[in-house]
Amino acid sequence: DVQLVESGGGSVQAGGSLRLSCAASGYTFSNYCMGWFRQAPGKEREGVASIYIGGVSTYYADSVKGRFTISRDKAKDSVYIQMNNLKPEETGMYYCATDQLHGGSCRDVLDFAYRGQGTQVTVS
Repeated sequence: DVQLVESGGGSVQAGGSLRLSCAASGYTFSNYCMGWFRQAPGKEREGVASIYIGGVSTYYADSVKGRFTISRDKAKDSVYIQMNNLKPEETGMYYCATDQLHGGSCRDVLDFAYRGQGTQVTVS
């Protein structure tokens, strides 16, 4: 099975920045997507960003465009997200997710089959 391990969460003041990392292992397929979603207390999951591991196609939620940047390192099976100008309402658990590429698009991160344990982001 694919396993994902996130790191980089923490506490930051509003307007601050954090960079989350996610390392994957156990892939049995070569074309896959990686991404991030988040869940605030009492709220539904929200897709944040996703990327195709073999290319440069990226997808962002409208709420984070211009502030968050997703990137990947194919050699390390890793994905990162740089989060700038964080807002208090973005407090929550951030999860890394991955799945085999389906239908030529990595857009729907909430539908990815595998996810990590999550890392807490607190913005005050």
